[in-house]
Amino acid sequence: MEKYTQLWEEIKHSLEEDLEDVVFTEIFEPVSTVFKVVNNYIYIVAPNEFIKKRIEMLYLNKLNRYIEFRLDERHKFRIMTEEQASNELSDQKDYSVTDVNNALLNRFLQGNINSSYTFDSFVVGNSNRLAYTSAIKVADQPGIVANPLYIFGDVGLGKTHLMQCVGNYILEGDMNKKVLYVKTDQFVEEYVRHASRKKFDEFNQKYRSVDVLLVDDIQFLSNKTQSQNEFFKLFEVLHGQRKQIVITSDRSANDLKDIMSRLTSRFEWGVTVDINRPDLNHRIKILKKKLMAETSNSDLIPNDVVEYIASVFDNNVRELEGALKRVLFYCTAFNIEFNVKNAEIALENLVKPRINDNYLNENKIKNIMSSVSDYYRISTSDLISKKRTAKYVFPRQVSMYLIKIMYDLPYKKIGTFFNNRDHSTVIHSVEKITNEIEMDINVRKDVEKLTIKCGQK
Repeated sequence: MEKYTQLWEEIKHSLEEDLEDVVFTEIFEPVSTVFKVVNNYIYIVAPNEFIKKRIEMLYLNKLNRYIEFRLDERHKFRIMTEEQASNELSDQKDYSVTDVNNALLNRFLQGNINSSYTFDSFVVGNSNRLAYTSAIKVADQPGIVANPLYIFGDVGLGKTHLMQCVGNYILEGDMNKKVLYVKTDQFVEEYVRHASRKKFDEFNQKYRSVDVLLVDDIQFLSNKTQSQNEFFKLFEVLHGQRKQIVITSDRSANDLKDIMSRLTSRFEWGVTVDINRPDLNHRIKILKKKLMAETSNSDLIPNDVVEYIASVFDNNVRELEGALKRVLFYCTAFNIEFNVKNAEIALENLVKPRINDNYLNENKIKNIMSSVSDYYRISTSDLISKKRTAKYVFPRQVSMYLIKIMYDLPYKKIGTFFNNRDHSTVIHSVEKITNEIEMDINVRKDVEKLTIKCGQK
C-alpha cells in the first residue's frame, strides 16, 4: 500500500503544477488517502460526494493517464467518499474477484460506446457550452433533469462525442448500468429484420431493458413509418420508467421532415440544445487538446502553426482535426520543421479549394471518382449507379466522404454527382465512413492512401 500512497503523492504534485491553483486547492488538495487496491483499481478517498463527482466527471481520465507508465501493470483510479470508506470499514466487506469481473463483462456487453469520448476529452467553448452543461447534468442525474436530452447541429461538431460522454460517465459510476448506443439507421435495420422473422420479443428485450438509450442521427427515421411507430412505443416505455434517453440530429425537432408529430413533440419534452461552429479561440483549444492526445505534447507544434490551421479550417471539428493530423504526418514523415510554410505545403490541396473557387471543378470530382473506382476495381459508371450491393455501395460512400472533406461542398451538391441522390444519403455516407475510419484500421489506411492520391496535382 505504501507504493500506491507514494504514487498518489507524486501525481498530486504533477496536478498542482498542471492545474490552476483554485482548482487544485478545492478539488485535489483534500484527497490525501489511498484506501485500497483491488483488481488493479486504486481507490482514493474524496471528502464528499461533490468532489467525488467533479473528479469522476472532469479529471478521472487525466488521473488514469498519469499512471499509465508509472506501474508495470495497468491500473485505474476509482473515487470513494469518506462516508463510503467508513461504511466499508464497518462492514469489513471487500469486493470479490467474481463480482468485479461480472460487472466488467456486463459493461463490455452493454456499453457499446467509445471509451475515449469523455467529458475530460471534450473541449468546451461558446458554441457548445450549454450543450456540455446540460449533458453533465443529465449524466449526474439520469432520467430526472432532462429526459430526453435532444442535441442538434451540423455534422462534425461533436454531437456524438457529447452523447457518449453521458454514457461513459454513467458507466464509470455504475458498471452494471445498461447503456446502449445505436445509430438510427441501425435501429431501423434491426427492427425490419426482427419484424420479418416475427421476433418482436427479442427486439424488445434488447431495447426495453436498457437504463440509458443513446440514439444518433434521428433524422434518418424520416419516411420510416413502421420504425417510427416502434420507436414511439419504445420511447413511451423508457420515458415512463424514467430511463434516460439522449437523441442527436442534424436539425431541431421542429425541422425534422416526414416524422410523425406525436414523436417530434416528445423530443421536446426534455431539454433541447444546439452545437454551433467553434470560434477561432475555441478551435485553437481543440487543436491543442488533440495534439496532446496524439503526441502527449501540446507544444510540439508552434502556436503560429496552430493558429494558421485554426484560421483556415473553420467549418467543423472533424476537418479541423484532420488538418492537424495531415500536418503532423507530413512534417514527421519528411523529418522537417513544424512551421507555417511547411504547414501550408502539407495542406495545400485542402486549402486551395477554400481560397479559390475556380480550383474546384468537375475534373477534380472526376479525379476522386476515378481514383476510388480504380482502387476498388470497379467502373466509374458502377460507382455512381443505383446498384445497392456492397461491392459498389462502400466505394460510393468513400467517394462522397472524400469530396466532402477535401472540398466541403454542400451535401445536396455532392448528391448531384451521384445520380442526384438525396442529401440525407450523402450525410449518412460521410458519417458511416467517418465511423469506419475510427473503428477499422484497414479502412483508415485505405482512406489515407486515397486522400493523398486524390490530393495530387
